[in-house]
Amino acid sequence: MLTIRVVKIGGSELDDPGWLARFASAVKAVEPLVVVHGGGRAISRALDASGLPVHMRDGIRVTTPQVATVVRQVLCGPVRTNIVGALRAAGVDAVGLAGLDGLLEVDLVDPAALGRVGTVTAVETEELHELLAQGKTPVLAPVSRGADGGIVNVNADDAASAVAGAMGATELLLISDVPGVLDGSGVLSAVNGEDVDQLIRAGVVRDGMAAKLRAAGTAGATRVRIGNLELLRSVTAGTVVLRHGRSAA
Repeated sequence: MLTIRVVKIGGSELDDPGWLARFASAVKAVEPLVVVHGGGRAISRALDASGLPVHMRDGIRVTTPQVATVVRQVLCGPVRTNIVGALRAAGVDAVGLAGLDGLLEVDLVDPAALGRVGTVTAVETEELHELLAQGKTPVLAPVSRGADGGIVNVNADDAASAVAGAMGATELLLISDVPGVLDGSGVLSAVNGEDVDQLIRAGVVRDGMAAKLRAAGTAGATRVRIGNLELLRSVTAGTVVLRHGRSAA
């Protein structure tokens, strides 16, 4: 049986070809794995260019049908193309996919307040397992379709968490531009899932890191770490997020 890891990437790093090249080289050394990606900054730029408002509520993008269309165009277009291209240049046999290909089933979270924002209710894992067995690396854009057939915006951290749990992944890696969860004095080696809300309320973590911690606390993977590219190079790098009854080992 393959040992499977799920990796989520996003943020400003996706705008940096050098970072993407370093990421691709690191993936080549540790595959097989599944990549789930965001692209929020590219989406915001595209919305600005289209004259559509960028409206966030508690760190979540309020998504009208028009915004949802832009999300699909950006994530399944230039963002995913750049990631797949960097991976292939490093010798990784990457395959671009999206939740709307039937891989993710979603429900709308709060249509009145957030519009077309969804949460993952089920993951179709067969195709992902088949691609991994063939030596390929799936690169998944989380944008999906709702029960009504409309486009749904799904947070990439949450999607990665759901994919990791559904696939029985040994590890979920949430990669960003910081070495882990910072408390003002350095990187925390571990965070208990029960402490996540307290850290958020105290302002120790906010915005994107808060979203990562929430996703990590509910992930079904055996082990969850948050940090930078060192997560792919060292098994001790980053911050381990612990649920009740789960050790850091």
